[in-house]
Amino acid sequence: MSCLSSAPSFLFVCTGNICRSPLAELAMRREIEQRGLIADIDSAGTGNWHEGDRPDPRARATARRHGLNADPLRARQVRKEDFERFDHIIALDRSHLAALQKMQPAQSKAKLSLLLEHIPHETRRDVADPYYGSEAGFETTWHDVEAGCKALAARYLESSSL
Repeated sequence: MSCLSSAPSFLFVCTGNICRSPLAELAMRREIEQRGLIADIDSAGTGNWHEGDRPDPRARATARRHGLNADPLRARQVRKEDFERFDHIIALDRSHLAALQKMQPAQSKAKLSLLLEHIPHETRRDVADPYYGSEAGFETTWHDVEAGCKALAARYLESSSL
């Protein structure tokens, strides 16, 4: 998606940018495209361990099962300039949010939040990390990020104050 100054922008952040955040990026792209909207959407990690790598094979397989292609995505670390480029930086769990709060420059434009906080009446705060588990964990992660992105996209449609 092109980065238009009037279009909202979203950065999804997890630990290494190979599991949760790429799936969230793909889910949000789908939600925005299905609504015929334009947004700048990307993902990144708090760490650089996987810089340049494709998403985890299990994340790519999960994306394929849902009709999406994660193969072109490459891991990257959050950069200082992301806090000016993106309107919304969305953490996948509380440890990512804490790391982002420490990184965020004073007076930056980005609003920080947790993905699951955007789902009305959701009591969980963290999207579980599927990395050390089975492929079934990636499916659970997909359902969480899809629900969170649906809620974000609905909010974008209802309000320009995102």
